[in-house]
Amino acid sequence: SRDITERKRMEKERATLEAQLRQAQKLETIGTLTSGIAHDFNNILTPILGYADMVRVDFPPGSRAYNALSHVVRAAKRAKDLVYQILTFSRQTEQKRQPVQVHLIVKEALKLLRASLPPTIEIRQKIATDCGTVLADPGQIHQVMMNLCTNAYQSMHESGGVLEVRLDLFESDAMFAEANPNLQAKQLLRLTISDTGQGMDRTTVERVFEPFFTTKGVGEGTGLGLSVVHGIVVGHGGAITVDSQPGKGTSFHIYLPLVDSGPESELSEDRIMPKGKGHILFVDDEEEITSLGKDMLERFGYTVTVKTSGVEALEAVRAQPDKFDLLVTDHMMPRMTGFQLARELKRIRPDLPIIITTGLADASIHGDLETLGNSQCVAKPFVMRELVNAVWRVLGRKKDE
Repeated sequence: SRDITERKRMEKERATLEAQLRQAQKLETIGTLTSGIAHDFNNILTPILGYADMVRVDFPPGSRAYNALSHVVRAAKRAKDLVYQILTFSRQTEQKRQPVQVHLIVKEALKLLRASLPPTIEIRQKIATDCGTVLADPGQIHQVMMNLCTNAYQSMHESGGVLEVRLDLFESDAMFAEANPNLQAKQLLRLTISDTGQGMDRTTVERVFEPFFTTKGVGEGTGLGLSVVHGIVVGHGGAITVDSQPGKGTSFHIYLPLVDSGPESELSEDRIMPKGKGHILFVDDEEEITSLGKDMLERFGYTVTVKTSGVEALEAVRAQPDKFDLLVTDHMMPRMTGFQLARELKRIRPDLPIIITTGLADASIHGDLETLGNSQCVAKPFVMRELVNAVWRVLGRKKDE
């Protein structure tokens, strides 16, 4: 006889690594698939959001039509954020961050959760509204809330329990700073999500943020939820800790550094929509989107010519090089992409300003924009304010000067 313990251990480790590799490859494939679906959905969502927002301004605030359209706009913006999260996750790129008040996101997430949780789960809120602001991506903070609260519910789904969400200010001391060296700020925002579920032992707590690690059965989870939460929090310059004991529930604590400036008011942004002059070439392979762009821009005094392909747009500029003052083009189009079209037109008209509309969460887009010179990027789906202000920044301001 011979001892084969070591060989069995190595075979088990190899099998585990192979399973993790297969899972990673599967997730990469799913990411590619969802990215394509999300891109198509963005094109469908653009006219829904754009037309609802555009028509809304024709009604007085507070009227039944205005309020109904406001609900459509809010729902479409939530769908926009969701699609952007999918695109960002599948492409592993960084989202734009802005000063946000976390208590508003937490309350919104709890409203969504309340409708989906059974009555055996009691939700307790201790949310301070004077905690200042943090520099964050609202969609990702919303994702953190939903992931942690869903995880808490799953630990209590058999016998019920209490889900408690707390938001308050936390002042770092020497012991906390030593344990979390990446958090230099003394004043921090603390978000705590606790449950009265079955809890975790020490070994599980140590591995809880590992990718693919899960205590759930087959088909009940991928083991990615908490690792994604950890990545988001650390990516925001924060820290996350966990306290848990078997039979005594679990508490996740998220710490985020505060910033001085507050979020911009949507109302003040709505007022910045100046009228302008100029002939705009608007290009998109979706006719609904070209019609939307034409309607929006003509409201503010611009002349608009629409084309549904980059090849048609290039031919139009070659025929009359000085006819257009601005190119607004979609990024992803068949035969010729928006950047390919922009570069070709720059050879004909080096001074032509460019606006790229895109639904992709790709940081390389901003690098490509810098090579074009006077250019802007507008995220799809867009509302009238976003498109009109972008046009004024690259075209109206130049004409004023």
